[in-house]
Amino acid sequence: MLHRKFEQNVHGRDYIVGDIHGCYDHLELRLRLVGFDESRDRLFSVGDLVDRGPSSQDALDWIARPWFHAVRGNHEQDIIGAATAGGVDRDRHIRNGAGWFYSLSPSRQQLYANAFTTLPYAMSVETEDGRVGIVHAEVFGHWDDFLTDLAHGNERAITSALRGRLRNMHADTDEVAGVSRVYVGHTILRQITCLGNTVYLDTGAVKGGDLSIVDVATDILSPCLV
Repeated sequence: MLHRKFEQNVHGRDYIVGDIHGCYDHLELRLRLVGFDESRDRLFSVGDLVDRGPSSQDALDWIARPWFHAVRGNHEQDIIGAATAGGVDRDRHIRNGAGWFYSLSPSRQQLYANAFTTLPYAMSVETEDGRVGIVHAEVFGHWDDFLTDLAHGNERAITSALRGRLRNMHADTDEVAGVSRVYVGHTILRQITCLGNTVYLDTGAVKGGDLSIVDVATDILSPCLV
């Protein structure tokens, strides 16, 4: 699945969380603090569920929860590659936090790879204020054109979705058309930051920072921090 669409949540709230990287105890705390209601609310993740943090193996349990929805990050993509002979540089992968993965049996490794293959590169969520997009790294241009490129297997679009950092590097404030906001992670910043209508949520939880989580309905109305 390359893209997944969600209709408006008319019964509860929608939250989006930054890069988790195995910090699931931290996530549990954040959900308690916001009063997350599993019967009504939904939690969307910008990807990078695993590596570096202490509880990466819990990712499968979270993916199985009906109210938890994640896009694929570059760390999930590397796990998929690691399950294929020669798919990644093992030493580099371990240096990048994936030692937990290589401690697993081959059959267990394959379970993670299979689960991560089901994660889309992008998600669209309808809200009262219009559609918002979620992708791990970045997107440019029009959201619908980006989705079309993904559907056609465009490598540039896939690389942008998983690993792109050009917008942040160049402080590019051009808006992504066709959506109210695009929520991303991948690039660690000291605080939630907006460039145009792109909202960066990775505030470095695995490096001692906050695990940022936003209520979409409230965030749509709030000013961007630049």
